[in-house]
Amino acid sequence: MSLSTVARRLCCSRSLSTSRLSVVSARLYSTEPAKDTGAKRYRYPEVYDPYGPMPPPSEKVVGLADRIAALPPEEIKQIAPALLLKLNQPAPQAISGQGFSVGSQGGAGAAKSEEKKAEKTVFDVKLEKFEAAAKIKIIKEIRTFTDLGLKEAKELVEKAPVILKQSLTKEEAEAIIAKIKTAGGVAVME
Repeated sequence: MSLSTVARRLCCSRSLSTSRLSVVSARLYSTEPAKDTGAKRYRYPEVYDPYGPMPPPSEKVVGLADRIAALPPEEIKQIAPALLLKLNQPAPQAISGQGFSVGSQGGAGAAKSEEKKAEKTVFDVKLEKFEAAAKIKIIKEIRTFTDLGLKEAKELVEKAPVILKQSLTKEEAEAIIAKIKTAGGVAVME
């Protein structure tokens, strides 16, 4: 029986004395470690296998493994496709390694990788600097394309150089840069 069950029973009984209640609450909220109840604890073995032990392989399997190990490497490579064909299994699909860099590819390989380099599609607009006289115009302009209040927009402008907006298309970024430029600031696309 748990301590909370005992406490509940004591609290619900009609003949409840205040001393019994204080003893129960002291035990409930005690910071002392609980006493050992004598319950047996299960100890996992050092090597735990949740699926249990496997039976040893049969003589056929051991003989087959020995014969495969004795084959030359070019014949070992033919085993998997032959088994797939025999068992009517589809061939595994090749995994594309495009986009992963393993190291320098050297001469012609490096030139091809530069040509295949994807064009950037997401841009950030960064306010580099602004004229002091144009500060108010820039704050108003920033408020038009952000959801910032007057105070937040002012603090953002004063932190220049700072990123104004992130994850924009090229057209949106160019439009914002043009607006900042007409207000008297310098913004760049990153």
